Formats: sequence, structure tokens, C-alpha cells
Amino acid sequence: MSVTPTLALANVSKSFGAVRALREVSLDLFAGEAHALAGENGAGKSTLVKTLAGVHRPDTGQVLLNGEPVVFAGPADAQQAGVAVIYQEPTLFPDLSVAENIFMGRQPRRSLGRIDRKAMRAQTRELFERLGVALDPEQPSRGLSIADQQLVEIAKALSRDARVLIMDEPTAALSGNEVARLFSVVEALREHGCAILFISHRLDEIFSLCQRVTTLRDGAWIASEPVSGLTHDDLVRRMVGRELGALYPKEEAPLGEVALQVERLTREGVFTDVSFQVRRGEIVALAGLVGAGRSEVARAVFGVDRWDAGSVSVDGRRLPAGSPTAAMGAGLALVPEDRRQQGLVMELSIERNIGLTGLGSLRRGVTISRKAERDRAKDWAVRLRLKFARLSDGVGVLSGGNQQKVVLAKWLATKPSVLIVDEPTRGIDVGTKAEVHRLLSELAGQGIAVLMISSDLPEVLGMADRVLVMHEGRLTAEISRADATEESVMNAATGRAA
Repeated sequence: MSVTPTLALANVSKSFGAVRALREVSLDLFAGEAHALAGENGAGKSTLVKTLAGVHRPDTGQVLLNGEPVVFAGPADAQQAGVAVIYQEPTLFPDLSVAENIFMGRQPRRSLGRIDRKAMRAQTRELFERLGVALDPEQPSRGLSIADQQLVEIAKALSRDARVLIMDEPTAALSGNEVARLFSVVEALREHGCAILFISHRLDEIFSLCQRVTTLRDGAWIASEPVSGLTHDDLVRRMVGRELGALYPKEEAPLGEVALQVERLTREGVFTDVSFQVRRGEIVALAGLVGAGRSEVARAVFGVDRWDAGSVSVDGRRLPAGSPTAAMGAGLALVPEDRRQQGLVMELSIERNIGLTGLGSLRRGVTISRKAERDRAKDWAVRLRLKFARLSDGVGVLSGGNQQKVVLAKWLATKPSVLIVDEPTRGIDVGTKAEVHRLLSELAGQGIAVLMISSDLPEVLGMADRVLVMHEGRLTAEISRADATEESVMNAATGRAA
């Protein structure tokens, strides 16, 4: 590791109006090192990244490139200096090939100015060989997986001789195999002398990939230290500023009657012969690998998708296939996996989003009562400890964890007997995760039946009374809380369990 950092921040502060997003933050990124940036939502990570990438200029403090002060006029200026950002969801031109996306605007030319496509393909192959991955330079970008799109963005950065690679939540939408491949690419980049800034809410990834970690809290620098000397608890304590206590505050709740009964549910080509039940006061986890059919079962149970055979009953009342209205009327609620696309109307306010499921009860004559809508939103904001400026603000200004709370509030306001939550803590920080877990435990204690779909094994083991495991569209195991281990769940998820 070189003595002089490739890129650094020195006592940088940045404010937006009255909000101090960064307060005298310092950060050093060295060649050949993967450096993690940790902190809760709202800690200042995004502002820091945008400052390094030339989107924001510091109010005070300096950005240093190879030890020399630099002022980036914009993102293009930062790219020219060798700073590249790989976002969670890349934005490629879908109708262009992989090679064309990598060299857009910088295509190699022949003597008469025509694009040298042969050279462009050859250079693209060299870039992928350097990364240790196999992608076809002539493949259209449309239809590439998120993981492959990220690799194209990384290759594009290398083609620009990027010396600093900032990876902002790159694994959020990736499967386990894709994460492993991305990590091998990061190792290859380190060997070639790149400085890596890695941002992730998944602490296991930080500990397995990174050499050092910088923690932010409320816009302030807390610590920069070697990962090797830390435990998970140490890092969590730095992030939240307090002893977190149990991340999975599961309370025992008395089990009541069967609230949700699913019998031999089948949707051709998607899932087959799925049967289970969830009792009042119980949290049942639906586990499995990506593509196992878990979310598809939840959508069918709620009526978003029609099933071909089988039945769904709530409190003994049989539901018609493909009718979310009937499901809601029977006491079902669904918090979807993609909160931004399926759970919220991003153009509407916080209070309007919370009120969407109860417009009938908010109506006064032929209009919606703004006071009733606001009172309802206020009540749930307090109950769920929502962090916001004004309830009339657009829901898009909230952090991911607070957006998730708005989706939960919207559905809890319907007073459901069965709550289905799909990936309830994906993409939210560790402190908010604990709050969501506490809420789920409280809801079970109030007699609500909870069906939780999660790809986070510690979450499954920490919160579930029972674990149902799916593999290739079928239920392969039902495991009690006492018997559930990472090994038993993964064996069933990969089809190795009887």
C-alpha cells in the first residue's frame, strides 16, 4: 500500500440549507486497498460519494488527488481524473452492444475516421480478461443481468484508466454466486493497484472483502480502522452510537387459531403443490434461493397473480383467485419486495401514501378529508418512529428504511389479520433493521399472523417460529425454530434435504 492516498477527503463539510450532511469528514483511499464506508441511512454516505465523484463541492475542507488539492468541476472532471462510481443499478444503453457501451464517445478510429469495431471488440476482450470474467463484447446490453451490467460498468471505468472505483451497494440485487464473482473481480482490481471504496449494509461483506472501514454517524466521522481488529458488534456500535441490543428482538407470543391456510397451491411453471398454514401470533419465514418461487407464492396468495389449482383461506374464509380486493377485505396485507416500484407512489406525499389503503374511511361526503388523512399518517408515524421533516413532503425524500416504514404503515392501518412481508429489511441500515424486527415481533404479540420472505439467513433464524424452505417452486422442508440452522436451511434450499 502506497504512503500517499490516491484520493482523500480532508476535513470536508457539506450542508444543504439547514441540514449538515457532512461535518469535517476525512477519508483516505489507498491503491491496492478495499476500504468500506459504513453508517446508517442518513449518515452522509451518499453525500460523501457524490463529493468524491464531483457531483458536490465541499463547503469547507479539501479533496486531495495523489496528495494535491483538486476541485472537480463536475462528474466528467472526476472521471477524467480517474474516479469512477459503480451504482447499484447501472444505466447502459440497452440497444447497443457491450463493447459499444464501454467505448461510447471514445471509440477507436481508423485512419479515415471510421470506427474500428475490430479493435473495439479486441480491447473489450482484454478488459474482461483482466477482470477474469467471460462476457461477449458483441452481446446486446438489453437483457443482461444486473451483475453483468455492473461488470460492463467496471470494464468501462478501466478503459478510462480509473484509479479509484467507488461501489455503492453493488450487491443489493445480486445472487450469492454473482456476489462471489463480483468479489473476485474486486480482488483482481486491487492487484492491479485500484483503490476501492465499498459501501454495503451487509456487514458480512465488509468483513470478508475489505481491509479498512470508515464509519459515519449523523454526517460526522467516527473512526477509520483496520477491519481485522473489529467484531460485528464493534462496527454496529460505531454506526448507531449505542449498544444495539438484540438485532433480532423476537418475543414469544401465544399461538392462536390458523389465520392463513394455503392448500396445494399451483401456478404452472412457477410453483407446484405448495401447502402451509400460519397461526395468529406466529412468524413463519419462507426461505430459499433467488428464483425458488417465494415471492411468486406471496403474490398469488394476495391475489396479484392467479393460481391454477389449490386454495387460499383467511380465518376460514376461502378467497377467489386473482383478487387483491377480496384478499384485503378478508384481512390480508402484502408489503412487497420492491418498495419503490410496488409499495409506494413516489410522486405522492408521505401522508397520502399512508392513506392509500383506507380511502373509504377517510372520505367525508364525496371528498377525502385532509385532516383525517393527516391524523392517520401522524398516528402511524409516531407508532413506527418515522423520521421525516413534514408529512406533506414527497415520500422520495425519505431514507430507504423510512420508506419501508411508510409501506408498513399503509398496510398496518388496514388492521390486517395476516401480514405478508417480502424482504422486509433489504437495503436498510442495521439500526432500522432492529426497529423493523421489533415491530414484527410486536405485531405477532398482538395476534397478527406474519409470513416473512427473506434471503437473509440470520434474519430467518433470528425471527421465525418456523421456517418453510422452497427449492425450484416446491416446498422442500418445514423446520422448527429449535432445529433451524444455516446448514439445515441451505441444504433444503439447494435440494439436498429429504
